[in-house]
Amino acid sequence: MTKLEDENIIREGKFFAIISYVSFLCIITLILKKDNRFALYHAKQGLVLFVMEVAAFILSIIPLLGWLIGVFGYALFFLVSIWGIMQSALGIYCRIPAVTEISEKVIL
Repeated sequence: MTKLEDENIIREGKFFAIISYVSFLCIITLILKKDNRFALYHAKQGLVLFVMEVAAFILSIIPLLGWLIGVFGYALFFLVSIWGIMQSALGIYCRIPAVTEISEKVIL
């Protein structure tokens, strides 16, 4: 693939890559832009983050320990999502530790 083709793929998928890091909006990208490599890459990472957020929410129900998991988990997921949004806005295929390894195993 040439550099120009790759730039076109990134330009076409940038908006959908950005919204992929906003909670459940990754599902929209997975449905509408599954043929765009850049958007799909970020949508898979967004999906993994969303599942982790849901797991943190469920664990936050546990008394005391759940509160700690909830507070630190939500803060961590918020920061990672902001970082993912910035990287996708710049047109970068960012690697998020642990999340990327899981997202590469997701088959859609």
